[in-house]
Amino acid sequence: MLLSDLLTFDDIVIQCHDNPDADALASGFALYWYFANNGKEPVFIYRGINEIKKSNLLIMVEELEIPISYEPDFNRVPELLITCDCQFGQKNVTDTPAENIAVIDHHQVTVDLPELSEVRSNIGSCSTVVWDMLRAEDMDVNENKDLATDLYYGLYSDTNRMSEISHPLDRDMSDSLIYNKSLVKMMCNSNISLEELNITGNAILNFAYHEDLKYIIIAAEPCDPNILGLIADFTMETAGVDVCLAYFANDEQIKFSVRSCTAEVHANELAAFLAEGAGGGGGHIYKAGGTIWPELLDVSADEYLGKRIRQYYNTFEVIYAKDVTIDTSDMKMYSKRDQKLGAVRLADVFPIGTQVEIRTLEGDAGVTISEDTYLMIGIEGEIWPISQEKLEESYDETGFVYQGEFEYEPVIKSKQTGEVKRVLPFAKTVISPEGTARIYAKPLDHAIKLFTVWNDEKYYSGKIGDYVAVREDDPHDIYIVAGRLFDKLYKPAGLF
Repeated sequence: MLLSDLLTFDDIVIQCHDNPDADALASGFALYWYFANNGKEPVFIYRGINEIKKSNLLIMVEELEIPISYEPDFNRVPELLITCDCQFGQKNVTDTPAENIAVIDHHQVTVDLPELSEVRSNIGSCSTVVWDMLRAEDMDVNENKDLATDLYYGLYSDTNRMSEISHPLDRDMSDSLIYNKSLVKMMCNSNISLEELNITGNAILNFAYHEDLKYIIIAAEPCDPNILGLIADFTMETAGVDVCLAYFANDEQIKFSVRSCTAEVHANELAAFLAEGAGGGGGHIYKAGGTIWPELLDVSADEYLGKRIRQYYNTFEVIYAKDVTIDTSDMKMYSKRDQKLGAVRLADVFPIGTQVEIRTLEGDAGVTISEDTYLMIGIEGEIWPISQEKLEESYDETGFVYQGEFEYEPVIKSKQTGEVKRVLPFAKTVISPEGTARIYAKPLDHAIKLFTVWNDEKYYSGKIGDYVAVREDDPHDIYIVAGRLFDKLYKPAGLF
């Protein structure tokens, strides 16, 4: 759905969920700004039994002049109702009858959506969704610094101070906004009430420590999700604790934060595992979090999370490619199919010696550019580094520019200057000649975490059905190939 699709309506009411948070306020204000700039006279409301009382939100509404009104008894039937940061019919938003309904949200879908809807459940905030929709309409939010500050703080708050960001679009918005840093700091420093300070203390005093695997679980009373992050951060200062899971549960949701200080557990992966099939989770390697919907569970939050975290630790094997060789006696030989891939010489993008951050759908990867550093682009936009020597051994250049369409196009950012460049304009098409780059491979019957030779700080996860592969000419060049892609990329050796 495009925002311009909604311009056919005149009487527009924007409603965020009851007990609005910073993301609801920011995304609703952004929608209000869009319609007001297109000649409409929208109304922005929230309902429910509780009026906004938190200090940071009151500062946000007042200082950034958010035109929201508390309307518990709203009884007008508008031509169009837009629910933002929530879905019409959910428990957390009071029903407001309307002639037409639209939904703009980033949470998991739990109700039947109307035809007019834009729900992106893999995005960290509704603010990001609206920002991207505004970009599609050629609207520059930086024209209004209050709005830019709102959107930044909406994302900041909904991703636990940016620690739970998993989608590159969230990072793109964060990088692009010109916001009031002093005001954001003021709101952050007004985030905890005395009641929440008491919740924090009580939670920390009641923990469950699992010494064998060095993880700790802390259950808190319902609170602002950012409080969970503070609890988890504080707990990670404890000797002997490698992983912390802090959470609260109420009738509407189970919110949790994950922290990790061990290379063998990525917090974002654990968060996704905990929420799989019942919500959503993500973030960074060291800090992450997520949401689980209680109606999708048949046990309590305590029982569910305790069981899931034990399952996580029992499911994987850790492999350090530089230290081991894999027994290939039970593996089949494969060669690459004629697949057109992209290759980028990074020295053509930024000067040699530049430290860059490569942003993809799979996350950010840091690289220092050298003379022979290349970047490969796979068929789904996935990337991996490769040396010039291995590139020339495994692929033939075609001389053609590489083209591809992905959910998110990789970009490269200089850490020194902050300059961002698209990857594809520098990519050349390469193909694998028949019979080259032969590998041994087999499907996994258990999950593994693989630390490759070229990166022993960040592992690659392989789940059951994925393939573990090792180059015939280099027993330490071990990597993971997604099961859904393997047959597209490889064929049994000897077949033409």
